[in-house]
Amino acid sequence: MAKKETNAPQSCPTLGAVGGQALLEGVMMNSPNGSAMAVRHVSGRIIIKDKNFKHIRDKYKFFGLPFVRGIVNYIESMIFGYNCLMESAELSGSMETDMPEEEMSKLDKWLTDHMGPKFMAALSVVSLVFGLALSMGLFVYAPMLLVDLFDKYVTGGVLDAHNLHPLIEGVMRILILVAYMAIVSCQKDIKRTFKYHGAEHKSIACYESGMELTVENVRKCTRFHPRCGTSFIFIILFINILISSVLVLLFPALDDVRLIWFVIKLFVILPVVTGISYEFLRYAGRHNNLFTKIASAPGLWMQRITTKEPEDDIIEVGIASLQAALNGAEVTQKALDDAFYAAHPELATATESEPVHDAE
Repeated sequence: MAKKETNAPQSCPTLGAVGGQALLEGVMMNSPNGSAMAVRHVSGRIIIKDKNFKHIRDKYKFFGLPFVRGIVNYIESMIFGYNCLMESAELSGSMETDMPEEEMSKLDKWLTDHMGPKFMAALSVVSLVFGLALSMGLFVYAPMLLVDLFDKYVTGGVLDAHNLHPLIEGVMRILILVAYMAIVSCQKDIKRTFKYHGAEHKSIACYESGMELTVENVRKCTRFHPRCGTSFIFIILFINILISSVLVLLFPALDDVRLIWFVIKLFVILPVVTGISYEFLRYAGRHNNLFTKIASAPGLWMQRITTKEPEDDIIEVGIASLQAALNGAEVTQKALDDAFYAAHPELATATESEPVHDAE
């Protein structure tokens, strides 16, 4: 049975109840009613997929407690988001190829015939592990090494003498992050994904303002949102700088044993900071005061890089994803297909409807 439409102004939920993520040619949305993703296929059709899944906090109440839930939600969102990202590439048809078999190389033919889905699954795992290792090296280890070298060869040990390593290291980490995001945003595919990121934010802003979810209304809304993952990262960085600096001032010996200090920051401080940051993000999403404005400002500035103004066809995908999360994937897919095939009757018989089903 179709769920009742819930995007009308009179039924606008409490701020902070809806969130999402940009995908490859698509958007994933979460709402109190469920989760769904919408992807633009190369044919122009929008494909909806139900992405509901059970949170561990639903089974074990402990993982839903304040400060604990932040760490759990972060891990869950990383895994869930990665799966959605890989699935969106498949649903969009971007991985399909019309290359005749005779034009394929011997290696391509061998991989296609002998590896198939298993190869792609293994490649995804390798990519994930490599990505995590690169992130750890670039954003965790590299700042430590650079500050050590800078203090040794430039300042002559001044930073170490005044226990300024955590502060300078934190600043270095922020600079590396900003530079990295600015560089990757210049790539064509990443820039298009950032447009979907903008469509996600604008659709949520439209919904939370109580306006009807239409392209015209969404287009007028802001693409900057305080609950964005970009803001979350900046909050983590700033709180990390604060806690690390205080600990080194109280216990100077920590900074002398670099390996132990690295392990403490990674496995003790980072989980604590993640929990605190998540609670602040929830608070900032529901309150608009001077404190939240100041604390959210750096993340909102960074969103000028990680979000771009979307075109109308991209906005349509953001709206479709949010409507599917609110009203159900099946009813949303039917409405989209009716409109699409009415505009493209020549494709009505040539294209079979994609199944809409729950995620495993």
